[in-house]
Amino acid sequence: MSATPTNLLGLPRIALETFFEQMEEKSFRAEQTLKWIHQFGVMDFDAMTNLSRALREKLRTCAEVRAPKVLDDQTARDGTRKWLLEVDGSNGIETVFIPEPERGTLCVSSQVGCALNCSFCSTARQGFNRNLSAAEIVGQLWLADRLLSPPDKQAEPSPTRRTSAITNVVMMGMGEPLLNFDAVSSAMQLMLEDCAYNLARRRVTLSTAGVVPGIYRLAESCPVALAISLHATTDALRDQLVPINRKYPIAELLDACRAYAAATPKHHITFEYVMLDGVNDSDTDARRLRRLLSDIPAKVNLIPFNPFPHAPYQRSSHDRIARFREVLTAGGLIATTRRPRGDDIDAACGQLAGRVVPRGRNGRGRATVPAPSLSA
Repeated sequence: MSATPTNLLGLPRIALETFFEQMEEKSFRAEQTLKWIHQFGVMDFDAMTNLSRALREKLRTCAEVRAPKVLDDQTARDGTRKWLLEVDGSNGIETVFIPEPERGTLCVSSQVGCALNCSFCSTARQGFNRNLSAAEIVGQLWLADRLLSPPDKQAEPSPTRRTSAITNVVMMGMGEPLLNFDAVSSAMQLMLEDCAYNLARRRVTLSTAGVVPGIYRLAESCPVALAISLHATTDALRDQLVPINRKYPIAELLDACRAYAAATPKHHITFEYVMLDGVNDSDTDARRLRRLLSDIPAKVNLIPFNPFPHAPYQRSSHDRIARFREVLTAGGLIATTRRPRGDDIDAACGQLAGRVVPRGRNGRGRATVPAPSLSA
């Protein structure tokens, strides 16, 4: 076993079974431990009373259950709640909970910062430091699940599973999930695991800017709901808005979407489209979008642009967004307009920033932008 404690928070069932087998313990201990950690919210091995005393002593020497630390906790006027979480000594990520009458959605980050440099997104301005581990990703769900529980249910240990306020998880926070595939896949497996969070695949959504190889890989290994950050209908414009389009242009991206749709025949693919005044919001753009998606089981989510300091764009008017949606639906597309949530605490789509200490130049060759450290 490693001298560094293994954070069990990030191990899905198969990995946890292997962990116990390496300790010469029965693999069924994985199921027991998963329930204690994820369903009961227990961190202390001594509280895991159906594990033998000898096993609990061994776990204390080689393992831990460690979630990110809360540095800031804000609640918006509309009830949206945002946490700034410390993931190491110099970086922070943001996680957002969006309450609605029929569901509660948790928006989870996958990287510290983002390297894709989409021009309409505040996260891109923070630069990029590193990928999050599976424990840091699922730890956002673990922590939010506890913090959203009534005060009398937050104490540990708890002998019974809590009723969670979180019904949906979206990998739409800081970072590009498919550029951190292994950790994201492990975290989502835990979200789906019936001994952990037991979420249906349709209730876990991964949003990508268009990392085409990752879409094919996701279809094979963890086919959850898929959302595509499209935002433009021509390569020329998408190259500017979403620079990864230069590597994976629209035609290649839509081919991958068709393959994903074939692998998940009961699901629509969501295409996210930020509405930028005078940039991508014309009737011509809407008709072109309708043609592009004509043979894909698609629904379009129109996102009014959420401004941030020094943003180079303005939000399309309400009437323009309504007209754009009208053109889409006239052609048979399902189209909705996302209502901005939490914008008064910079928790809306495209506004997440966290606190990222860049590495000077990230692994993809783009100079990063300095950001304040957590001690500032």
